Amino acid sequence: SGTARHLPEPRRDLMLLALQTLKSRKEFLAVRGGVRASVAVCLLEARKRKLGSVQYEGPRFGFTITKKLGNAVTRNRIRRRLKAALTALQSDCAADGFDYVVVARHAAFDRPFADLLGDLRRALEHVHSPAASKGAARSRTGGVPPAGTPDKAKKTGRP
Repeated sequence: SGTARHLPEPRRDLMLLALQTLKSRKEFLAVRGGVRASVAVCLLEARKRKLGSVQYEGPRFGFTITKKLGNAVTRNRIRRRLKAALTALQSDCAADGFDYVVVARHAAFDRPFADLLGDLRRALEHVHSPAASKGAARSRTGGVPPAGTPDKAKKTGRP
């Protein structure tokens, strides 16, 4: 009756896949104003970490799941599903040295997992595309294109 249960050793390959997460409000705010991508399951915002910040290996993710999406059980299920999908995708799509904030939408609750993966893959590819970074530069300058960039604003015909 005094025998100890032998627990298996944790698998090293699975430990490498664990998501690094953003913890503090300061870390979340540092990502604001970065490149954004909107898909059915979430809004994804990404920004390269500053050189002076604490260095982490690989990408880091922060999750925002508001109370508008449901009770704690619903919000936790959404968080778990998003984390599982990003864990599967991080080695392929997420870039080292970047921080990401995922603002969940209700579709993440019951969307088929394959579709959830597809949406997140598209969002990650979008935030790392060259066209997306030009759009972020425009949004940081208050809608004014950076110097040397042609303005593609819609012409209204008004002076």
